Amino acid sequence: MRGLIVPSRDALIVATVSILMAVSVNAWRDDGLPLVAQQPYRIFVPCPEPGGEVFALSPSEVRLNDERELVIDARGTGQFQQWHVPGALNVPFDFLDPVGDEVVEDLVATRSNRVVVYGDGLVPDTGEELASELSGRGMRNVHFVPGGVVAMQKRMEP
Repeated sequence: MRGLIVPSRDALIVATVSILMAVSVNAWRDDGLPLVAQQPYRIFVPCPEPGGEVFALSPSEVRLNDERELVIDARGTGQFQQWHVPGALNVPFDFLDPVGDEVVEDLVATRSNRVVVYGDGLVPDTGEELASELSGRGMRNVHFVPGGVVAMQKRMEP
């Protein structure tokens, strides 16, 4: 216990001197920081989200054998490998990481007349979110399937 007294005392002295120096320098400056906030801090600031207009499309309206229609699966790669609509492209949607410019350019290069995105069907739906992001990044005629993969699986049942 005695061995802790000297280091504790020294730490207290260093902390006190540091605080006094910081407060003194702050008071001396013309543009010093206020010690007490003059107005409440904004903790939650809305982030800009690139989003465009998207349209809901029922699973029965998806044209599966039409080469002019681009079908995109917004789920993760593992889920995509387990099951996906035949001919669908996998563009995993991440709520924190936007789709790369190169991926968007590749999708635009397909020159599809209509883009249909389905996701996990949860709330919020990754399909709707990805569709909104793609539309906001310049793609036109973008749709999403409400209910996501579950709705598409029901449509595909014989």
